Amino acid sequence: MFHALYQRTLALAASRHASWWLFAVAFAEASFFPIPVDLMLIPMILAARERAFRLAAICTVGSVTGAMLGWVIGAMLLQHVALPIVHFYHAEHTLAVMQEKFRQYGVAIILLKGLTPIPFKIVTIAAGAAHFAILPFIAASLVTRGARFFLVATLLWFYGAPIRDFIERRLTLVLAGFLFLIIAGILAVTLL
Repeated sequence: MFHALYQRTLALAASRHASWWLFAVAFAEASFFPIPVDLMLIPMILAARERAFRLAAICTVGSVTGAMLGWVIGAMLLQHVALPIVHFYHAEHTLAVMQEKFRQYGVAIILLKGLTPIPFKIVTIAAGAAHFAILPFIAASLVTRGARFFLVATLLWFYGAPIRDFIERRLTLVLAGFLFLIIAGILAVTLL
C-alpha cells in the first residue's frame, strides 16, 4: 500500500500540475489540513532534484499564504471554524497557552514552532486568536517556513540519490518514522 502511494506521488511529481498540487497542499497544511506537506515535497524533490529549490519556494509561498488563512480563522472565525480544528488535535488548552505565549514572546514563538513537527496550523490559528499583528506574523512565517523547506531541499539536492535509495528500500520504516514525528508533534501540542 505505502509503496503504491509513494509511486503515485512520484508520478504526480512529474505531471504538469504538480506545482499547483504542492502549493495547494502547503496552503491547506498551514491552515486546516492534518497531513504535512513533506509527504508530497520529499518525493517530488527526489523525482526531480534540479527543481528542489523551486519546489521549496512553492511550498514556502503556499504555506505562508495558508498561514494567513489560519490567522484569519483564529482572529475572525474562532468559534465556528478554529475550535473544531483545534478540537481535532485535542489542543484546546494548548490554544489558550499559545495565545498567552504570543502576548509574551511574539515573533519568537512563530520562529521556533514553525521549524518543529508541531502542526503549524495550531500556531497560525493561535496567532490570529491572540490578534497578533499580521505583518510581523507574515514575516516570521516566511522566515521559519522558508528555512524549513529550503533545508529539506538543500539536503535532498546534495544527498538525493542515497536518500531516495534508502527510502525506497525501507519505505515502511521511513513512513513509520514520519508518522511517529507527526504523532509526537500532535502530542506536544496537546501536552503544552
